[in-house]
Amino acid sequence: MFSSGFQPDRLVRDKEPKAEEELPLVEGYRLKIDEAEGFSGVWEIVKETVKATLGEHRQGMLLFLDDLPLHLGAYHQVGTNNIVLNRSLLNIVETVTKTKKLVNAFVYSILTHEYLHALGHISEAEVHSLVYDVSKRCFGEDHIVTTLAEQTPWALLKGIPLREIAVNKQDMELIKDLEKPNHRYII
Repeated sequence: MFSSGFQPDRLVRDKEPKAEEELPLVEGYRLKIDEAEGFSGVWEIVKETVKATLGEHRQGMLLFLDDLPLHLGAYHQVGTNNIVLNRSLLNIVETVTKTKKLVNAFVYSILTHEYLHALGHISEAEVHSLVYDVSKRCFGEDHIVTTLAEQTPWALLKGIPLREIAVNKQDMELIKDLEKPNHRYII
């Protein structure tokens, strides 16, 4: 159900999603996700892969970090431009995996899920399926991004007793400069 503030006419959709043969090579996306720096680097890949596969995009999104219950990776409140990512869960993933490649795959999977909600895909089942489709087409079936989309991002934390971990609540934090401006100002 859409909230009264949601404006689907503000979404931008290409006429047709690009055919598979038009997508950049899988190796290119694999290299990009492995080398992405920070949230803005992963976010650009999220937007690029969703646009390439589904023909949908949206600008002006904001990313916040907050300490949420560990069973919740992130959320998007319908009608807003906000995605709130679970800082505590991310810290655990960073500690357990110790590789940028796995952390980036985790963040990509979570942000893609929430971005699809922001694009108007409300059903959890539909979004789960779309995240898998986008991941498989852009990263290939045998990449960790696709594995996390097929299973769950929590697959990285298998065997970690999350229920026994206490979450220390801190203030919500805005990630600055998430989206790069698409134009330059003339000075």
